[in-house]
Amino acid sequence: MISKAATRTAAGESNVFGDLDAQRMREGTHPRLFDKLGAHPVAGGTRFSVWAPHAVEVSVVGDFNGWDPTASPLVALPSIGGVWSATIPGVGHGALYKFYLRPAQGHGVFKADPFALRSQREPETASIVWATGDHVWSDAAWMASRAPRSRHDAPMAIYEVHLGSWRRVPEQDNRSLSYTEIAPLLIDHVTRLGFTHVELMPLTEHPFYGSWGYETTGYFAATARYGTPEDLKTLIDALHQANIGVILDWVPAHFPTDAHGLAGFDGAPLFEHPDRRLGFHPEWNTAIFDFGRPEVRSFLLSSAMFWLEKFHIDGLRVDGVASMLYRDYGRGHGDWIPNANGGNEYFESVELLQRMNEAIAREQPDTVTIAEESTAWPRVSGATGNGGLGFSYKWDMGWMHDTLSYLSRDPIHRPHHHEQLTMRGLYAFSESFVLPLSHDEVVHGKGSLLRKMPGDRWQQLASLRLLYAYMYSQPGKKLLFMGSEFAQDREWNHDASLDWHLLDDPMHAQIALLVGELNRLYKDHKALHELDCEPGGFHWLEADDAARSVLIYERVARDGASIVVGLNFTPVPRPNYRIGVTRAGHWQELLNSDAVVFGGSGVGNLGGVDTNPVRAHRRDLSINVTLPPLGAVFLRSEG
Repeated sequence: MISKAATRTAAGESNVFGDLDAQRMREGTHPRLFDKLGAHPVAGGTRFSVWAPHAVEVSVVGDFNGWDPTASPLVALPSIGGVWSATIPGVGHGALYKFYLRPAQGHGVFKADPFALRSQREPETASIVWATGDHVWSDAAWMASRAPRSRHDAPMAIYEVHLGSWRRVPEQDNRSLSYTEIAPLLIDHVTRLGFTHVELMPLTEHPFYGSWGYETTGYFAATARYGTPEDLKTLIDALHQANIGVILDWVPAHFPTDAHGLAGFDGAPLFEHPDRRLGFHPEWNTAIFDFGRPEVRSFLLSSAMFWLEKFHIDGLRVDGVASMLYRDYGRGHGDWIPNANGGNEYFESVELLQRMNEAIAREQPDTVTIAEESTAWPRVSGATGNGGLGFSYKWDMGWMHDTLSYLSRDPIHRPHHHEQLTMRGLYAFSESFVLPLSHDEVVHGKGSLLRKMPGDRWQQLASLRLLYAYMYSQPGKKLLFMGSEFAQDREWNHDASLDWHLLDDPMHAQIALLVGELNRLYKDHKALHELDCEPGGFHWLEADDAARSVLIYERVARDGASIVVGLNFTPVPRPNYRIGVTRAGHWQELLNSDAVVFGGSGVGNLGGVDTNPVRAHRRDLSINVTLPPLGAVFLRSEG
């Protein structure tokens, strides 16, 4: 039985969740449900609100009422589509709680709050009442200047980080560092290497650490493994003050089926699609959101906006976009439901992604969204008005797969697979791309990037240097997973720290030195970043020299400044390689990946070369260059 006091309190709450909120939630356009649902401390208690349309009885249980389902009932608010609410006196910051929801048929369930701002650390599963606003931000200068940093013509070199395994404390049971402990160490490392952004693998609360955060239960809660929400804000604030942007990995495609989470939330499918042919992912053993349900759209839109607004996140990397776009993703014949046109496109998900990107562009215009999308779906980074999905960037998975496949081959076989290097020229500007060398390439038996390279240790290291030089010279933004910057030798293990001791070995320290120099060149020279997403920024000079496994191309800035890049994918030096240029005079060798300082053999061009009136590559002037073994050279005119 609901008490009169609770009824009076709930009636007063209808002004909090108003008619406009109800309308926007039902339309799937509400961007800030986190201000309306969940647990919100108020004068004298905490207001609890939850969406549970299938329930006939809802209450809040916690350490404040002995976890008694009859002690603190909520009341269904009129005309708000299944929202229940009440203010419980005497409940404040730090209280543990869950919702008890009883459907019309079947047993009641105890669920964590989908809008909780903090959760217990696993294996415990209760939500925690959390009063926000304690953090005083000191990143005003960054926030005021980040708009130009988010444009396509700005450099973006991303360092991907899994906080739990970046650095651990072996003398303290191998524990992970906290948000605040990691801040100065991460800032120092990222600053020395010159990355512009860090990308944090999912930090939304997740019950299974081994999912790396990709099986989320708390879409508004920073994982308690590393500290409080305010501690995470402190980390982000510190990164911003060091002029480092922060991208958060965000997972709207699916969620785990843990009993305390979103699955079967009010005794029936609510957040997930009720038909398993659309609502269950057979490869990942997870539930799939009901992308066509407006309230679910509002939930996901609110989560995206929450991290951008409340945590000053500079961008979202959206995981698993391909799985959202296709109804038959990961399914066999007969295991999926065609759309109304008989096809496999998931139009409801497409609309969700479009509306999300439109809302972010409207309300957080200085931020970016990046799609992990591995298929040929058109216009992922295209404007929604032209049928695109509206993302700022798309991961170029094709470049990554082709490049790693090519470099894993013995150089003697590479001439027969030259198209793996040149294929990208056919689509490089069909989207705005990020070139990813991510965590996915160094787990599950794939080995480290270093171990993918053939040959002896010198050739492996040289090939890794060549890979990085190739990535930084190609059009597109850059992403490198932690550990790869110093040639981590073993495969990534989320239960262990990176092998930082390798930096005491000159061979590994020299790889880090090269990455730092590539980042510096990339940022300092507009020719290497300004037209990353425009065809005018890239010119082929030599794409067809398969016999010698050589590529020559030119990167160009808007003002005409250019950098010529030569890459030799064999261990045989290529002296007297003539390259056509447009400017007479001396051409400085900006970088040689085979330089001794980077651990190379020192084959190069003694700092630069002069032009000759010899025609090459359809140009009247040329330079005669030595291409080092398994090496790259960057050359710039000083004229």
